[in-house]
Amino acid sequence: MPPQRERLGHTIEGRRAVLEALRAGTQVERLYLLESSDRGPQMSEILTRAAELSIEVIFENRRNIERRARTRRHQGVIARAQDPHYTDFDELVSAATVTGRSAMIVVLDGIEDPHNLGAIARTVDAAGADGLVISERRAVGVTPGAISASAGALEHVSVARVVNLSRAIDRLQDAGLWIVGLDDGGTHLHTDVDLQVPIAIVVGSEGSGMSRLVREKCDFIVGLPMAGKVESLNASVAASIVLYEALRQRSA
Repeated sequence: MPPQRERLGHTIEGRRAVLEALRAGTQVERLYLLESSDRGPQMSEILTRAAELSIEVIFENRRNIERRARTRRHQGVIARAQDPHYTDFDELVSAATVTGRSAMIVVLDGIEDPHNLGAIARTVDAAGADGLVISERRAVGVTPGAISASAGALEHVSVARVVNLSRAIDRLQDAGLWIVGLDDGGTHLHTDVDLQVPIAIVVGSEGSGMSRLVREKCDFIVGLPMAGKVESLNASVAASIVLYEALRQRSA
């Protein structure tokens, strides 16, 4: 029989994403698992944690799982969870600028592809950045696709949504952060800028890059050397390169 047409609300899909959600203490209401799934280490831990947290587990056939899925990366594991929690912007800035550490925040200016958001969030987590700032309008939010693409990293990364990205950058500058924009036409190489100071790295949209107002507020515009025939890199790849250059400089 097809699944009941219940309102699934927010979903987390994929073994790694669901496991990270459970590890992070995300409020999961119910798990839907493919009845023929193998019981490898990830699935075993998912079931163990679900039992410990008294989360209802429902086993379903492939057709029903496919009906519930909102992405193609569910791997037979779907969690129904509460709506995603966004961090208060001022709280993110305060946490990033505590005495004794150098802030590193990533600002996304119009990223619309959930896979790019997820991939960037994964690198933000891996590189030890403080969090992400995204716009409420004309930009992707924390969706099932983004969570899946992040391999669960979005369950650990602080994400703040703001109404006005330009004003948010003003606030970051007031807090002592240097604004580093990432653009093909950058006047500096990413390796030539001091990324050990408190910084906010701005990544523009997939098509048009940074908006004019945001670009004008940047203290530096950095670009990546391109030796091949393509003109630019994917937004998430470019962001990852700059984040890891910042990590390299800070670890030296």
